[in-house]
Amino acid sequence: MTSQEIYPTSYGFRIERTAKIMKQVIQRQFNTLNFDLTVDQWVLLDSLHQKDGQNQNELAEKTFKDAPTVTRIIDLLCKKELTERRSDPSDRRRFKIYLTPIGKEKIKQVLPVVLDLRKQGIQGLSREEYDTLIRILDTIFNNFA
Repeated sequence: MTSQEIYPTSYGFRIERTAKIMKQVIQRQFNTLNFDLTVDQWVLLDSLHQKDGQNQNELAEKTFKDAPTVTRIIDLLCKKELTERRSDPSDRRRFKIYLTPIGKEKIKQVLPVVLDLRKQGIQGLSREEYDTLIRILDTIFNNFA
């Protein structure tokens, strides 16, 4: 018996499909509320909100984006005055990225909307089902990592 016969449905497709619709719904809400932000920009802002002062490599690693993409997004966030680059005191060739006061205000504006959308996404799941979902997704991730 092949694995295809045991597990006939593609879980990868379902994970990707779910991730895409989540991104689309969040982006639509950002546009409706005139946040002037993309989901990818939000992901970096949220990462900085959790730990300000990361370098670009740390941000790329934490957000699963490649370095050129992170650089491009940071350039846009700096242009919008949401983040700023500061020289790394331990290595002047590197920069650390920090939220500006405007960026911190943007977090306060956007985070409640994102949290509400996350709640919408898990509506109808019990706490036990949610915990199982997280455990399963982490297991799949770790199997590939």
